[in-house]
Amino acid sequence: MTDVDASLPPSLRTAGDSWAITELVGATALGVAAARAAETAGPAPLIRDEFARILVSSAGAPWARLADPELAWLDGDEQGRRAHRLGIDYQAVRTHFFDEYFGNAVDAGIRQVVILAAGLDSRAYRLAWPAGTVVYEIDQPKVLEYKTGTLERHGAVPAASRRPVAVDLRDDWPAALTAAGFDRTQPTAWLAEGLLPYLPSDAQDRLFEMFTALSAPGSQVAIEAFGLNTRSNSQRWQRMRERLGLDVNVHALTFHEPDRSDAAEWLAEHGWQVRAVNNREEMARLGRPVPDDLSDEAVRSTLLRGRLDAPFA
Repeated sequence: MTDVDASLPPSLRTAGDSWAITELVGATALGVAAARAAETAGPAPLIRDEFARILVSSAGAPWARLADPELAWLDGDEQGRRAHRLGIDYQAVRTHFFDEYFGNAVDAGIRQVVILAAGLDSRAYRLAWPAGTVVYEIDQPKVLEYKTGTLERHGAVPAASRRPVAVDLRDDWPAALTAAGFDRTQPTAWLAEGLLPYLPSDAQDRLFEMFTALSAPGSQVAIEAFGLNTRSNSQRWQRMRERLGLDVNVHALTFHEPDRSDAAEWLAEHGWQVRAVNNREEMARLGRPVPDDLSDEAVRSTLLRGRLDAPFA
């Protein structure tokens, strides 16, 4: 395990805290959606999310500027532009990875999807879901209200049966999910993207235990697991504060306990067949390699896929 970095800023998180879309963890969802919007509008996008710009722009002009594919808000700062572009590349690659995961899951016959801490994820609207697919989105009430209301005002229609589940993942979310119609006898495709660092270590393990208990044989899961206490992107966030007035301090919003379980190991020990890829390998494979001189600013993560009680073909 990695020791806690004493230089990290104090956490802004409190037990039972909640947030609107422009506050605390909600603001990080806007930042991720802005990256998807910028990627979509670029010359050769890895992913297409036509809803991302709508969701970001509706939060205000500074957020709309953050979604600019030309990165005009960083004019005069070439190093800053390259670093921010690298962040967009990472978001594009991880989005591509999980989009592909869902495609493979439905090809295997899964018609029940659960997106944990869905944020401004628009997959229920933008992916080609087979008939009969149900997509459950779990997140804080204000975040889901913002997304649903914004997309409805713009005439967006989900491509699957979308069922928002307004509950904090630190609470009894399985009960709320079941009340929304979740069928634990059917295989499920779970997603935990950009989530784990925002949970205390004990809450992370409970999350794993809960979705495993709810998973019928043949269920699948995809997870983004970060290394502990990485300080990557800190300069990028500082530029956002200085240039746009947007205060997104991920380090102060995440938990850094040294005893956090390794996600791949936990899944393997509890019946999941796991495949994992280092994010930098995946970025290189997709033509978005991390430049050597920006290595310290680049995210380090592992992208995982697991299948319950059935080996990968």
